[in-house]
Amino acid sequence: MMRTANPALNDNTFTRHIDLTGEDRMTLMGTVHKTGALLLLLLISASMTWSMVFSPGVDGQLVVSGPVGLLTIGGAIGGLIFAMATIFKPQWAPVTAPIYAVLEGLFIGGISAFMERIYPGIVPQAAGLTFGILFALLAAYKSGLIRATENFKLGVVAATGGIFVIYIASFILGFFGISIPFLHDSGPIGIGISVFICIVAALNLVLDFDFIENGAEHGAPKYMEWVGAFGLMVTLVWLYIEILHLLAKLRD
Repeated sequence: MMRTANPALNDNTFTRHIDLTGEDRMTLMGTVHKTGALLLLLLISASMTWSMVFSPGVDGQLVVSGPVGLLTIGGAIGGLIFAMATIFKPQWAPVTAPIYAVLEGLFIGGISAFMERIYPGIVPQAAGLTFGILFALLAAYKSGLIRATENFKLGVVAATGGIFVIYIASFILGFFGISIPFLHDSGPIGIGISVFICIVAALNLVLDFDFIENGAEHGAPKYMEWVGAFGLMVTLVWLYIEILHLLAKLRD
């Protein structure tokens, strides 16, 4: 059985598609190319909200409540909608995955620019760490240094699920003015929690690599390259946001 904590890639995503040949089959290189395309779309749209924040005359209040804030929030909500559409209708991925990347880029660009204004230099650090972790784990996976065994997968899935439950609880409790202790604190415990979450997010990349590799071996249809690329994007966005959060705590 193939297992991944990424909701975009579940046990049945690839295994129900077999016996395809030639150009109809999913390939690793095709998934890499489509991942690059999604990253490019994300960076282009992120540059729009980023440049709006750093336009002359834009103050902190406008960043939060003005057009930039609306685009940032709209990108987050729209990205979630198209992410769910891709998860439940993977056949739509060639269309929904690029739209997700564009919308998520608006969110990433806005939140990154806002954090950069508060903590100068934090965004290049977070981006560098994110891609550094990506390539380091890819090299470790391809070399066999890290293997996605069933126990490894089970542990990562369980940890990811626990983090998801905590975040949902934090979101709901926030409406009642209640915060989960230490989750957003800048003290040693809060920093330790962020480090743990970053590690779990990073380990999800290993599961994604393994899952995409298995998908190619099982002969998934060509559009599944977009699904695999989308799954990697979801993990990378999560990892970047968590690293940004951790660096902000360290700056505090």
